[in-house]
Formats: sequence, C-alpha cells, structure tokens
Amino acid sequence: MRPVAILGIGQTKIDEHWDKSLKELAGEAAFEALKDAGIERADSLFVGNMLSPLIDRQNQLGAHLADWIGMWGAEATKIEAACGSGAAAFRAGLTAVAAGEAESALVVGVEKMTARAGREVTSALATAADADYEVEQGVSFVGLNALVMRRYMHEHGWKHADFAPFSINAHANAMHNPFARLRQRITAEQFEKSSMVATPINLLDASPIGDGAAAAILVPAEKLTGRRIVVAGSASATDTIAVHSRRDPLFLSAAYASSKQAYAQAGIDAADVDVFELHDAFSIMAALSLEACGFAERGQGPRLGLDGQIQPKGRVPVCTRGGLKARGHPVGATGMYQIVEVVQQLRGECGETQVDGAEIGLAQNIGGSGATILTHILRLET
Repeated sequence: MRPVAILGIGQTKIDEHWDKSLKELAGEAAFEALKDAGIERADSLFVGNMLSPLIDRQNQLGAHLADWIGMWGAEATKIEAACGSGAAAFRAGLTAVAAGEAESALVVGVEKMTARAGREVTSALATAADADYEVEQGVSFVGLNALVMRRYMHEHGWKHADFAPFSINAHANAMHNPFARLRQRITAEQFEKSSMVATPINLLDASPIGDGAAAAILVPAEKLTGRRIVVAGSASATDTIAVHSRRDPLFLSAAYASSKQAYAQAGIDAADVDVFELHDAFSIMAALSLEACGFAERGQGPRLGLDGQIQPKGRVPVCTRGGLKARGHPVGATGMYQIVEVVQQLRGECGETQVDGAEIGLAQNIGGSGATILTHILRLET
C-alpha cells in the first residue's frame, strides 16, 4: 500500500440552506476542494451520507453527485455508517488510492437535515440505534446518551456543571470559524440554566443539526514535493449497536481499538498528538473519547476541561473550529469536516484558534452511540 496525501479541501457553511439542494451543497464543497487542489476532476468519488433516503428521498448519491459535478464515467459510491459516514467514505477513498486502484479520489461528506420537521429528523437519526431493542422501546438517540451520562456521573462522582468546559471551549473556538453554525460564546451559568432535553443532557450539552458538506482530494504522496499532509494512520472498529449489550457501556471500546491501531500505523502515541478533532455530539462523548484515546484516565475526562487543557493553547486542544457542538453536526458530513479542520491546523490556517507548531492531528468520527468509530491521523511532512 502506498502512502497517500491530501491535496485539497473544501467546505460549506453549516446552516439552514433552504435555497440549496443536497447535490448543490455537495457540489459546492467538491468544487472548492478541486480548486484548492488545482485539478479539474478526480478518478473516483466517494460520498459519505446517512439520511438521504429518509429525508431527501434520494439514493444513488454516488452517481447523482458525479453527474452534477461533471465526473461522468468515474467510479462513484455512497458510503453509510450512521454519523460516521463521512470518515467511512474518507477511508474508502484512502484505500482506493493506497491500493493503486485510483490515482486520485474526491471524498465528499454531505447532509441536508433542516427541510423536514424535527420529529422526522429525530426518527431518522434513531435508525443508528438498535431497531429491535432500543428504538422499539421508545428511547431516542439523545435518551441513550443521557442514560450513559447519568451512569457516568454516578460511577465517577461528577456533577453536570463539570461538563460545561467542553461546550464553552467549542463555542469560543467557533467564534473564529466562518463555516460554523453557532458563532456565539456561552458561559458556565448559561450552560447550567439551559433547557433540559433528556436528564441530565440539556440544550447546551447537545450539538445542533444542520445542512452542510465538506470534501477532500486524495492522491499518492509520492506525487507531491515539499510540504505535504499525509494520512499516517487510518483504522475502523465496531462495538454492539445496542448500548445495553456492551461489556462496559461507559467505555468506547471501538474508539480504543481504532485509535490504538492508527497510533501503531503512524508510529506515535497520544502524547504526540497536537490537535484532536473529537466527536462531541454530546458532552459525555467528549469525555469518553478522551479516555478511550489515551488522553485521560478512566473516569477523568472532564478533568481536562476543568483544568483548561482542551483549549487551543492547552495540552490536548480539541474541537478547535467549534466541534460538533458549535460548528454543527450535519451527520453524514461531520467526519469530513473534521478532516478538513485538521488539515487547516496543519497548514497553519486557523487564525485565533491555531495550535502552535501543529504537525500531527487526530480526527475521530463516531457512528451511533459508539457502534462504528473511525480514527484518522494526519501528519505534516516537509
């Protein structure tokens, strides 16, 4: 397998794009990535998306987008892995280029979620849970995370207020990201007084949905000279879909397994990571991800936030462009937004939230409540 590098990136602002269709959003990000890469088309196309059959009544997204952007005749495939669809598509494109099956791959993550009523979107998102033993019993996706958070607080003695730094940091960073949906600061007091969604998760624990697309161009690293960003590690792992079936519901075993494999491929460990774009769909997931990936001891994830270590100048900078919490969470596109944001950090393009000297970035995308987890490590080479 040959080394692969990222040649170009593109993204749209996450918002309620009433005037743009699914293919128009995807095309906008795709064209930006092609322009950034300095090429007109790629050999292959991989599209990450979760909800298009349920919300947009559209399948065949590979061919649909290839037709829209003028990539007629190219291999084009849609990849679905719930909220991990973006990173799963990235891994598919990476594999194609690394294996020599393609000389270039355009990967696009896209989702359009705001054109339907909230109850329809909630029902569609619930398809990432176990239909027989979770959805059938009436538990929502946020309800599952609330149950995990409640048990975590009970086991480890944390209060709800102890999770506030995750959301505060995300919003502070989103202030400097023009593509983010929620570009406003929040305070600890606002966090605590926010409306309850599913105890103990309130509105400011949870990420907002939205419409958006993000894209990247992958090519063999050998074709690039000078500074380049290579994919140093890529791994995917799974756990049970149903949370209650897990050996330990408070540990993301798929995050542990995929990060361990990616670290080994890159020849690094957690201490070498300069920036971590984690999947903070809910604040509890931020804590669990930090623990599973080796940045905190079991039960001590919130401590990093309370000690100020997750900020851009901290020991473990996370969600430096706003994360899912403030940048927004257009589910099938989220994994590609994370890739794009790590690339921006390694290029030194993040302005006020730039991590000094960033050379190694970690992006971790989670499907469902931890059933599918993909970990990618990007490295700046000179």
